[in-house]
Amino acid sequence: MNEFTLQADRRLTLADVVAASKGPLRVIFAPKVVERIQRARAVVDAHIAGDIPVYGLNTGLGGNVGHRIKPEEIPAFQEQMVRGRIAGVGEQLPVETCRAALFCRIAALAKGGGGISPHVLEQMVEMLARDVIPAIPSRGSLGTGDLIILMSVAAVAIGRGRAWVGGRLLPGAEALASAGLKPATLGAKDGLAIANASSVTVAMAALSLEAVRDILDVHVAAATLACEGYGANPRIFDERLALARPARGQVEAAALFRKGLEGSDLHGNARLVQDAISFRALSQVTGSTFAAYEAAKEAVEIELNAAADNPLVIAETGEIHSSANFHTPAIALAFDSLAIAMTHLATASANRSIKLMTGRLSGVPNYLSPVGGASAGFVPMQKAISALQAEVRLKAAPASLDGLAVSDTVEDLTPHSALTIRKLDEQNELTRWLVTIETMLAAQACDLRAAGKPRTLGKVGTKLQALVRAVIPALDTDRETGPDAEALHEVLWQAPTVAAIHELVG
Repeated sequence: MNEFTLQADRRLTLADVVAASKGPLRVIFAPKVVERIQRARAVVDAHIAGDIPVYGLNTGLGGNVGHRIKPEEIPAFQEQMVRGRIAGVGEQLPVETCRAALFCRIAALAKGGGGISPHVLEQMVEMLARDVIPAIPSRGSLGTGDLIILMSVAAVAIGRGRAWVGGRLLPGAEALASAGLKPATLGAKDGLAIANASSVTVAMAALSLEAVRDILDVHVAAATLACEGYGANPRIFDERLALARPARGQVEAAALFRKGLEGSDLHGNARLVQDAISFRALSQVTGSTFAAYEAAKEAVEIELNAAADNPLVIAETGEIHSSANFHTPAIALAFDSLAIAMTHLATASANRSIKLMTGRLSGVPNYLSPVGGASAGFVPMQKAISALQAEVRLKAAPASLDGLAVSDTVEDLTPHSALTIRKLDEQNELTRWLVTIETMLAAQACDLRAAGKPRTLGKVGTKLQALVRAVIPALDTDRETGPDAEALHEVLWQAPTVAAIHELVG
């Protein structure tokens, strides 16, 4: 079993979340972390003993905040709180996302802001180590914390709800028993400590950004091959041009394309002084998307390393205060922006694909068909490209702008962070298809251009061309191009292929 030692001063990264999503993980708390958890719990115990009003500790929640809970009623209230707030709906999130969410919540509670009972946190640690993974519904988070879906984690900890164990979905008590665990008894604040945060959102975001990073790498390789097939002017990637207007990400993107074209004879074979903008602005569009990705990554890693609890325990001064740190507009706005940036990237890919098929623009046979005459070549694929681009564009609509007032109108602002992430995930799959099609068409254009005059491709083009031809042959007569795209898509997005492309372009 893998182990992860949580140090008091360690800053977690998206890579830590991705690694935690893959299988059982034993989280070990360093001594200073244990001390921090115990100090925070002592603050909670002191407030109970002093009968000091604290939201969710000895008061109701949301619209019931004015209702006081008697000290002897607190344990029962905590379990009631969990039962009554398991209100998420929709299909279950993938088990990898649920596992990552459990890890994120453990790491956040170790900050001490939740004031959770050590024995309850230890129950969660054991669940992750023994791979008892709470099943979390996909819908119910508004971006003002993940309360009603994170309650599914609290439910399993006390033997309710459902959990994944060995690929099977079992009732919570049965899942715990199968791993040699017993239901935990919640103390004051424990139910709220587990659930009133944004750990599901963070897990979803981390895995979504991993997918975006993969798409960006493959996009760079595909667009590089498209430049080769189109006979594009490579001078657009000159470092001096990028530095003349160094927008965020542009200089780095231009460097990646220059690196990808190393060894190519494209400099001596460029056809035009100035190409279409979808080729000419590759470093600008790609760089802007890099910048949007980095902004989203920063927002998520801030949340990952935060104590976003409500109420928040401040152990250093022995205080507990209501907080709105569960509210995540920074993530929602970053993911809405990233979806728009990815739409620019996808639309440019679609336009490059169509131009590769247009003989008068590409300098190769029309529709990338060596047959000529009435041959369809790849032109029917333009309809698939157009359909994909339209759907990508639809997914770019901002999701962070709408919200209804809930909880007796006390909770009257919602950024819908989880929705912005789920929408990007759907967009990612569509964008992968556009990149696959661009790769397929670029390979055909390179073959046709080499037939007229032998060409030397750059290091990226050489490798990617070989990969394409290992999966599908060049088109020499009209045939079914949809199945060709499907065959290439399956191979191109396999983890080993993506990793190899990352090494090639990175």
